[in-house]
Parts: sequence; structure tokens; C-alpha cells
Amino acid sequence: MAAIISNLHAGHDRAALLESRQATREPQWVKYGIITIGLGFFVLFLLLPLLVVFVEALARGWETYIAALVEPDALSAVKLTVLAALIAVPLNLVFGVAAAWAITRFDFRGKQLLITLIDLPFSVSPVVAGLIYVLLFSSHGWFGAWLAAHEIKIIFAVPGIVLATLFVTVPFVARELIPLLQAQGREEEEAAVVLGARGWQVFWHVTLPNVRWALIYGVILSNARAMGEFGAVSVVSGHIRGETNTLPLHVEILYNEYNFAAAFAVASLLALLALFTLVLKQIVEWRARKTVVTEE
Repeated sequence: MAAIISNLHAGHDRAALLESRQATREPQWVKYGIITIGLGFFVLFLLLPLLVVFVEALARGWETYIAALVEPDALSAVKLTVLAALIAVPLNLVFGVAAAWAITRFDFRGKQLLITLIDLPFSVSPVVAGLIYVLLFSSHGWFGAWLAAHEIKIIFAVPGIVLATLFVTVPFVARELIPLLQAQGREEEEAAVVLGARGWQVFWHVTLPNVRWALIYGVILSNARAMGEFGAVSVVSGHIRGETNTLPLHVEILYNEYNFAAAFAVASLLALLALFTLVLKQIVEWRARKTVVTEE
């Protein structure tokens, strides 16, 4: 009797699998048509513009390309872009880890508000964010008189660029960590506490190793956004050549001056940054999958 029931279940499972396959089976032309559309979109709207940047950057030869990159204003833009990222990304790393830890491990009033604030840069235009900083810290802003009295300059200076970069990169680390910490639960951390571990010991030896790849991934995305940000930085920078121009702003100025070779040469640096970010992203995802397979 048991054998009959087992055979019935096996037959039912095979029938269900066959039905599922038939329900999702499509003609070959549909499959290849979808693939062709996807690849065509990728080539036309992603790959081709990227190739055009490098072709135009090298159109007048390597000497013109190198000269555009070592020009003093270009070097100043590179230094300022790197400086803004070096300040904004570590601050967002600390904030992202703290926010994700608080949201996933504690219940408190204002928890939903904190989640909403983390997502705010995704919903607010970067230009609007820049205007808010101008409203607050410009010479005619809310704190303008106090800042002027203490000889502190934020708008049209490096601090304003750092603040704008900080705003637009806030969500990336936290948003990578929150879903992972929620999925992992608290069991391992509670077990560590029962065994006598303190808060920092639990964080360093239990929580952090479990989220390290998501953390690195968030930092990579945050850094890419910091170096490529245009809207918010454009509003607060003042476009002072050689002083408050980041790489994206320098590209805009060169293009508006019809210096296309130099504009595309500098733009190629941003394109290389994007490609480098994608490579790092793939490496991190591969290592994360490899780690999961090894642990299993």
C-alpha cells in the first residue's frame, strides 16, 4: 500500500513538473526575439555611448588626450573629486553601519522615520538638495550672517561640495546592509551574548564578518556616486575654475567652451571609473557567492 501511495505521489510530481514546463515553454522565436531586443538595447544605449566617449577622446591623438588630463584645471578637478569622495564615503560608511544596526536590531520610536530619511536622497532631486544647502549656508541664507562673522565659508567652497556629496551618497551603504541583517536575524548575536560577548565583540566578531561583502559593495557604489555626482555639486560649487570644479563640472565647462577633445578626454576618466566600479562589483559578488557555497 505504501509503495502504491509513493508511486502516486511520484506520478503527481512528474505531472506537475511537466505541466509547469509546458506553461512556461515559449517558441524559439520568442526567446531569441527577447534576447535580441535586450542585447540591442544594451549595445545602442549603453555600449555605443561609452565607445563614443573613448573614440572622441582619442580622436586627436594621444598627445592631445594626455595634455587635456594634465592641464592644471583638470588636475585640480581630479584632486577635488577624490577629496570629496575620501571624506563623504567614510562618513557614510559609519552612518550606514550604525543606521542599519539600529534599524534591524532595536525597536524605537522614529524607526520608520529614520528609514524614510535614508531613502530621501533617492526621491529628492540633487539640484533641490543643492538649493537647500544654498538656502541654509549662503551669505543670504539662514546661517549666513553667523558663518560670515566667524569667517566660515561653505557655499562656493570645498565644505559645500562635501556636504552635497554626502547627501546624495547617504543611502547606499545602509540600503545594502539592512536587508541582509534582517534576513540573518539575531540568533548568532544572541548566542554570542549568552556566551559572554559584549556589544563591540558581537559586532566585530559576529555581525561584521557576516555582512562584509554587502558592506564592501555599498562602499563601491557610494564611491562611484560620489565621484560622478553633478546636480547637487553644481549648485553649491559656484563653478570656480581650478578651485571648486569636480570632474563632472569640468567636463561641462570644457564642452560649453566647444573644447570637445578635452571634454571627452576628461569624461573618459569618469567612464573608466564606471568600468572599474563594475569590475569591482562583479568581483565582490563572485567572492560573496563563493563564500556562501563554501560555508554551505
